Amino acid sequence: MTPDDLDLDLEVVHDDGSRLVGAEQRDDDAAIEGALRPRTLDAFIGQQRVKDQLGLVLEAAAARGRAADHVLLAGPPGLGKTTLAMIIAAELGTPLRVTSGPALQHAGDLAAVLSSLVPGEVLFLDEIHRMSRAAEEMLYLAMEDFRVDIIVGKGPGATAIPLDLPAFTLVGATTRAGLLPGPLRDRFGFTAHMDFYEPDDLRSILQRSAALLDVPLADDAAVEISRRSRGTPRVANRLLRRVRDFAQVRADGHVDLAVAQAALALYEVDPIGLDRLDRAVLDALLRRFAGGPVGLSTLAVAVGEESETVETVCEPFLVRAGLLARTPRGRVATPAAWSHLGLAMPAGLTPVLPFAEAEEPGSTT
Repeated sequence: MTPDDLDLDLEVVHDDGSRLVGAEQRDDDAAIEGALRPRTLDAFIGQQRVKDQLGLVLEAAAARGRAADHVLLAGPPGLGKTTLAMIIAAELGTPLRVTSGPALQHAGDLAAVLSSLVPGEVLFLDEIHRMSRAAEEMLYLAMEDFRVDIIVGKGPGATAIPLDLPAFTLVGATTRAGLLPGPLRDRFGFTAHMDFYEPDDLRSILQRSAALLDVPLADDAAVEISRRSRGTPRVANRLLRRVRDFAQVRADGHVDLAVAQAALALYEVDPIGLDRLDRAVLDALLRRFAGGPVGLSTLAVAVGEESETVETVCEPFLVRAGLLARTPRGRVATPAAWSHLGLAMPAGLTPVLPFAEAEEPGSTT
């Protein structure tokens, strides 16, 4: 089987910026990634607690013959929130409409999407925390009463025209659940908090993806790739594709342990999953600033990146791996960071334990 043989019936983009799953769209890696997505809860690997809870919600809704409660999927990027939204629609046997928070900057944008829904349809709203305030307030009424008020005119002569909506299920996804206002969170009937994956689950995902891509993948190679995937299926599948390319060009096409290690070394992914930027941040912190504390903006300048990139792309994994601590005084390297880069901690330096002291959210110190 080749990527062209896969079922790539993914989605079509509507004029209003939303997308409807079920139409053919081929777009290289994006299409292949979509084809690798499981289509049922049973085929979804990992997140067993979420699967059990969500399965109960969907089965009860199907038995009642009504739209399921609204669902909020919260967790870091790449853990399968979009895949679960597609599975929810498939399990309910209804269409899936896809849009995102940044696309809904005006109440009219949201009204256009909601007014075109069909009964029972699942609306997937990605990055829901980035909706505009006006659209958010309209969504409250739509979720609770399946109704929106369309304002016609301006000033004292403005009139609100109520528009009834068909019963639908909203599936919201967010990587920053803390940014959602309380009234919006409270309107979701079920909230799924998704965790990073264990290496065994990632290995199973890699073996499934390798079979779909017709990549001969040895068990020890799958273990090696899973160890370097940062607990994230999206990263695991991306590394698998790059290892596949290496095996095709520089080996016999078969991915064994040696091929996997050589490919990952070429792409600068180290044994615990750090990439070039991660190591650059650690190296600057240790060599230039003696392990810290150092402010985020200063650290970002030292590696030639934007502060937001360092904060959102590098830091979460470095903190989770116990290599970096965020303190009120700034970023500080842990003893594990010195050990990982093979550097000796300076004499007299007070070791900082990971997770010892968190800084205030949004601080750039």
